[in-house]
Amino acid sequence: MTNRVASEMAPGDWPEILANVSRETRTRLEDYAALYEKWSSRINLTAPSTQKDFWRRHVADSAQLLEIAPDARHWVDLGSGGGFPGMVIAILLQDVPGARVELVESNRKKTAFLQAVKACCAPSAVVHSARIEDVVSRIAAPEIVTARALAGLPKLFDLSSDWLQHGSRALFHKGRGYAGEIEESRAKWTFDLVRHGSRIDPESVILDITGLRSRPA
Repeated sequence: MTNRVASEMAPGDWPEILANVSRETRTRLEDYAALYEKWSSRINLTAPSTQKDFWRRHVADSAQLLEIAPDARHWVDLGSGGGFPGMVIAILLQDVPGARVELVESNRKKTAFLQAVKACCAPSAVVHSARIEDVVSRIAAPEIVTARALAGLPKLFDLSSDWLQHGSRALFHKGRGYAGEIEESRAKWTFDLVRHGSRIDPESVILDITGLRSRPA
C-alpha cells in the first residue's frame, strides 16, 4: 500500500525517534499513513493545518511516549480520534508479547477508521466505540492512560480518576497553557507530577502524573 504521505519518506528522512523500528513496523506505519490520507479526504481526523506533517506532528509526537514508559504493556488512550497516540503505540508494540492498547472513541466515523487501521496494522489493538464514561468501569486499570488534544486537565482527571486513583499512570500531551490547567486541577486533586519537554514541539510537554487523590472537602 503506497500513497503520497508514505512515499515521501525516504529512509534518511524518518524522524529520529522512529529510526530503529523494524522493517515490519515501518511497513505498518506506512500502511497507517496510507489509510490516514485516504480517510482524511472524507472525514476530519485531525486539524487540517497538521495533516501535511503526519510523520513528525502526529506519529513521532505519539511515539515519544514509549521513551517515557518503555516497559508498559497495557495502555488506554482516551478520545483516540485519528489514532494519536493510541494507534501509534499499538503499532509499535504489535510484536511485543502481552502488549495491549485500548482506544476509546465515541465518534462512529472515527472508530470506523480506527477499526480499518486495526485490521491492517495492529490486530492486537482494542477499539471501543463508546463514550469514555461508559467504558471506564469495563476496562481494568491500565499501566498508562493517554490523551492528546481531548480536554483540559481537570476534565481528564474526572474521566480517568477511577484508574488513576488505583495505580494507573497518566501521560497527557499538553500545549503552552498547561500551567493554568495544573493549578486549576489542584483545587480538587492532589497528585505527583513530572513534566517532560516534548521532543517534537518546544512549546509542548508531556505531563507524567501518578498518585492522584481527591482533595478533602
